[in-house]
Amino acid sequence: MTESHPPTSHPSPMTAELGEPGCSGGLTVLDPPGLPGPADAPGSTADDLAAPSVTVQDRLAGRLSDITSLQEHTERLARARGLAATLDAVLASGAALLGADRGVLATLMPCGGAGQPVGLGLDRASLGALETVPTEQSPLARLLREQDRPAQVHSADLAEDPAIGARLRELAVHLGLGGAFGLPLATTEEGPLAAAVWFYDRPAQPTDRQRELARRYCEIAAPLLAKQLEAERIRRTTEALRRGLLPDRLPQPDGLRLAARLVPAGLDRSCGSDWYDAIPLPDGTVGLTVGSVSGDGPGAGPGSAPGAAAAMGRVRAALRAYAVLEGEDPVSVLGDLELLLKTTEPTRTATAVYAWVEPEDRRITLAGAGHCPPILVSRRGAEFVETSLSAPLGMLTCWEAPGVDFTAERGDTLLLYSEGLARRCGPTLHAGQANLRRAAADAPRDVRIDPDRLCAHLLAVRPDPDVAPATDDLMVMAARFE
Repeated sequence: MTESHPPTSHPSPMTAELGEPGCSGGLTVLDPPGLPGPADAPGSTADDLAAPSVTVQDRLAGRLSDITSLQEHTERLARARGLAATLDAVLASGAALLGADRGVLATLMPCGGAGQPVGLGLDRASLGALETVPTEQSPLARLLREQDRPAQVHSADLAEDPAIGARLRELAVHLGLGGAFGLPLATTEEGPLAAAVWFYDRPAQPTDRQRELARRYCEIAAPLLAKQLEAERIRRTTEALRRGLLPDRLPQPDGLRLAARLVPAGLDRSCGSDWYDAIPLPDGTVGLTVGSVSGDGPGAGPGSAPGAAAAMGRVRAALRAYAVLEGEDPVSVLGDLELLLKTTEPTRTATAVYAWVEPEDRRITLAGAGHCPPILVSRRGAEFVETSLSAPLGMLTCWEAPGVDFTAERGDTLLLYSEGLARRCGPTLHAGQANLRRAAADAPRDVRIDPDRLCAHLLAVRPDPDVAPATDDLMVMAARFE
């Protein structure tokens, strides 16, 4: 296999073979010329420049059309929110600029090599088949190389190209792929970030103008993609850390089935951090709790979220200790928690619900501190368990609120949830709570009797279109009495 790269001082079109050892032709590496204008359009001569002015005007119009198209696709990319939307935009715009039909894009993994591919016009099975192409034959792998990375790769007809490798030729026939054209997405600072290959449904190659437009677009897209990749890495890291502060699994005592789901908000947008827990107590009962710790005092904004996440871990650990000591008295548990919060976290506040549950007798005693009221789902529908109105922990000189006692029936499900989930479901907190209760009541029977499926159902409730994107954790815990 041999590759030729253009000189760095005087860019000019050059080609190189990218095939198996001993092969010729195949995927070709080019350094395309600058965006062609009236004087440097392919095939232009001195006679062309002396042609009637209408010819020059046509070329100027073509140039203006190219610039306009590039600007439109760049603006579309800038509007993309999140990594997935950015990758989809790159694939779609590249295909439009090249006149291609399908495409595949893969980002560079931290350990090297191509990550899971994203496709345009290719289903999951087709993407899986393309992943079976050996690395030495894969155009994506070549475009992701740190050293000797080609400026672009292309083949006029994958199925008939002897230089690209037997597996890729076989897949080209099977998937109906004709020509192919690929570009790297790289920056000077980060190096290769991703690679994209676009396919035609017939033997074809893009024109010089199409290639240059696509190359210019990828040069613009690479820095934007770098920011999205960094944001995604931070999001995954913080999500893993926050999940590490919550239970790995919930206990499953006799007579009680427990499940919980959490969708954490990004720390760059969140103003607090939520918890859930189920605590097996020494006498065979269970303590159930959900709550939220808010930032660095009243008016704290998103910048306080990392500290709130760490404080949430400390508060949850303390609540577990208080539950073991006096778990049958929810008011005492929350009262002790408030004293700890005011002593050790004086600039923070917390909302919480703590319920002491006897699974065998289905008896529940609970208390709440400024948190959303639980919902009891039964065969008759879904109703709020009205806890007395009380302030969040840490806001008053002395917190106090009475507890609530009731007995559930066999088959009932108790739902504890976050304020963020309720607010997502309506224009106001009260409306969101009502909509969430209605969604629980209207859930199909096979969903209502399965705590895990019920949690997933409630998280999937369509957000209110008038509500801004969530800036709080979305969390729900379900306890079904068997």
